[in-house]
Amino acid sequence: MKQPKIFGIAGWKNSGKTGLMVRLVSEMTRRGYVVSTVKHAHHDFDIDKVGADSYRHREAGAHEVTIVSSTRFAIMHELRGAPEPSFEEVLARLAPCDLVLIEGYKREPIPKIEARRLESANRQPLAPIDPHIVAIAADHPVTDTDLPVFVLDDTVTIADFVEKVTGLRG
Repeated sequence: MKQPKIFGIAGWKNSGKTGLMVRLVSEMTRRGYVVSTVKHAHHDFDIDKVGADSYRHREAGAHEVTIVSSTRFAIMHELRGAPEPSFEEVLARLAPCDLVLIEGYKREPIPKIEARRLESANRQPLAPIDPHIVAIAADHPVTDTDLPVFVLDDTVTIADFVEKVTGLRG
C-alpha cells in the first residue's frame, strides 16, 4: 500500500469536530477506503480501566502494554516523562491505509476543514490564520471567507471534497 492521504478536522472545543470525524469515517469506509484516525488530546487521558490487568501492568512501570483479543488489539505507550511524539512519529506507527483523518493538531501543515458551531466555547475563526484550512463546515451561515463552506451535517458533500482535495479520486 502506498503512503496514505492525510486530511484534518480542526476547530475549537464543541465545534463539531468529533461528530464530523465519525460521520466521515463511516462515509469513507462505506466508499471502500481503509481509514485510520488520529486524535490529539490536550489533557491526560486513559483508555484503560483502573484495576484491569493492563492497567496494573502500566502502573507497575511497563513502557508499552499490548492487549490482544480475537477482535482487536491495542498498544498503550507510556511516555514516562519523555516528550510527546511528533506528528510524523505518530503517523509512522500506523498500519497501512488509504486515508488518515486527523482530529485536532491545529498547527500541522496538512489540509484541514474547520468545524464551526454556534454552541462552540470559542468562535474565533481559525481559517484567517491557518493557510492549511481548505474549507469550512458550519451549522450557521459563513460569509467572511472565500473558502468553500459546507453545512456541518452534509457528510456526503464533505466526503466528496475530501476525496478531491486528497487525490483519492480525480
